[in-house]
Amino acid sequence: MAQGKQTAAPPAKAAAKPKDKTISDSELTHIDHRGEARMVDVSGKSLTERIAVAEGKVIMRKETLDLVIAGNALKGDVLGAARLAGIMAAKRTHGLIPLCHPLPITKVEVDINPEHALPGFLVQATVKVTGQTGVEMEALVAVSIACLTIYDMVKAVEKGMQIDGIRLLEKRGGKSGDYRAED
Repeated sequence: MAQGKQTAAPPAKAAAKPKDKTISDSELTHIDHRGEARMVDVSGKSLTERIAVAEGKVIMRKETLDLVIAGNALKGDVLGAARLAGIMAAKRTHGLIPLCHPLPITKVEVDINPEHALPGFLVQATVKVTGQTGVEMEALVAVSIACLTIYDMVKAVEKGMQIDGIRLLEKRGGKSGDYRAED
């Protein structure tokens, strides 16, 4: 080896990641045969009842949780505002997520419960429709916006809150069948 020159060690091989499942192009319904985004044509599907449940958490200091529970937040009714924001967001999902269909939603329920063990709030949204496509995105958007509204309402007290664990818990109806998240 020449003086002053060092050769770099060969790069370490990355550990192989286990594959959950091979995904074929036909399973990616929002991608056409050219690899371009498209809105799925659901016109051939039958109308069926579809329900989705999603959840998320807002983690905060105990003192912040106590302030919200007591109703002493400076901006007003934190949980009421978050509940309404979640409902409104579910109804407007098609305007936020580019390839979502506008749906005639028949039910949106947003439940927000204090969880002292976090400490913080557990937010759950249930969305229902009788339609040709599911409401998973509407439930996820409802939870996301409700969590963000809680953050916005009390950020003056605590900026370090965390929004965590937003996920689909359950889906019922439709061609792909039922789904329930594992704990």
